[in-house]
Amino acid sequence: MIGTRPAGHRTHGQAAPGRPDGLSRRTFLHTAGAAVAGLVTGRRAVARSGPLRLALIGTGIRGTGLWGRTLARGWGDVVQHVGLCDPNPGRLAYARERIGVACPTFATLPEMIEATAPERVMVTSVDSTHAGHIATAMEMGCDVMSEKPLCTTPEQLRQILDAQQRTGRDLIVTHNYRYSPHRARMKEILLSGRIGRITSVDFHWYLDVYHGASYFRRWHGKERFSGTLFVHKASHHFDLLNWWIDSDPELVTAFGDLELYGRNGPFRSARCRGCPHASSCAYFWDITTNEHLTRLYVDHEEHDGYLRDGCVFSDEIDIFDKMTAQIRYRNGVVVSYSCTAYSPYEGYRIAFNGTEGRLEAWIKERQPWQEPDRDELRVTRSFGDTEVVVVPHPTGEHGGADPRMLDRIFRAPDAPDPLRQAAGLRDGAMAVLIGFAARQSARSGGEPVRIAELSPLVPQASRA
Repeated sequence: MIGTRPAGHRTHGQAAPGRPDGLSRRTFLHTAGAAVAGLVTGRRAVARSGPLRLALIGTGIRGTGLWGRTLARGWGDVVQHVGLCDPNPGRLAYARERIGVACPTFATLPEMIEATAPERVMVTSVDSTHAGHIATAMEMGCDVMSEKPLCTTPEQLRQILDAQQRTGRDLIVTHNYRYSPHRARMKEILLSGRIGRITSVDFHWYLDVYHGASYFRRWHGKERFSGTLFVHKASHHFDLLNWWIDSDPELVTAFGDLELYGRNGPFRSARCRGCPHASSCAYFWDITTNEHLTRLYVDHEEHDGYLRDGCVFSDEIDIFDKMTAQIRYRNGVVVSYSCTAYSPYEGYRIAFNGTEGRLEAWIKERQPWQEPDRDELRVTRSFGDTEVVVVPHPTGEHGGADPRMLDRIFRAPDAPDPLRQAAGLRDGAMAVLIGFAARQSARSGGEPVRIAELSPLVPQASRA
């Protein structure tokens, strides 16, 4: 009921995110270390007579899309949007219209929580703001869901861990890639032992010149907002690796550079609209041809100055567009990873080398193939034949992953999870920790970085 505080609620301002009163950070991390080493956020069984009360902060593409319009239309019987929050009032008003809900809107998260008493807060704001919103929601008595990446710095991760330890609130990190059918099939094959014990993995991701370029015309191109693509984009990939390998990373060595975008461009402008180089720039993009993006972003630039069609050659871009990393896991598995943000096609190659065989795939996502109708995995046994495993490619966002994830979170949160696809706080933390370590290593010219140096979380040989 509106005005009723959930169990464990603290009035905003009573206990700001940080260490508990009278307990130094060193002491807290020492005493909490054993607990967070095996941290797995549990699901609390909650008896309710109606839909889950959900408040959303961040009304960009993902907020108005999957966590807004899609959720309201397909899962409205089990979820109710009770509030929307965004600092841009114009975008907020359009988001409510686009999502199709009549709930109130707010400029700040504390104000929204006080007025609407949500059971859960969904965080889809700029990456660098996730930690503050998560900690605030927990302190005010709410469980939380967050889009990836969980946060963008080790300090922010500690803020989240502190808040969760202090409040005991639940956190779901929406690592949707685990739910796509072909990736789940890979997990099944690895669990079956058909290639023996995994010893090494080759994982190479290719962002095409359309999707890849989009990160550099948005806020993602600035490290202070996104943490670089090692964090924003690659946390997807690192979470998959952690999940497939079933162990925690312990050591990372990485390299990265800005080779094509940013300062490398032959010319630049503030944005694509009105750019004097439009006729000669292969990366020119007319956002006004998309009514939704125009109404969501262009029509409300006056409120915050954010340009959704910023120049990919802006001098302000300071993230990598080529990245490579070597990752050693606690169980001995070693990974060779790379990501290129200006490929002519989109997809990835992956190979798991095992003591009894090899599992590999070349997943084609976009350009020049368009949307595939099936994905193929190849399993080759040592001294044996190769089996081609065909997995139908379903419709739906992210290869059919998003609707499966929504079903899991909202319709069957307590159902058996044999593949452990549900991701909690520790999963989200380990994914970004690889990104933090890779970014630090790349900035230092390739010096190795230990995961244990960045967080109180202790890497485990087995994630069970």
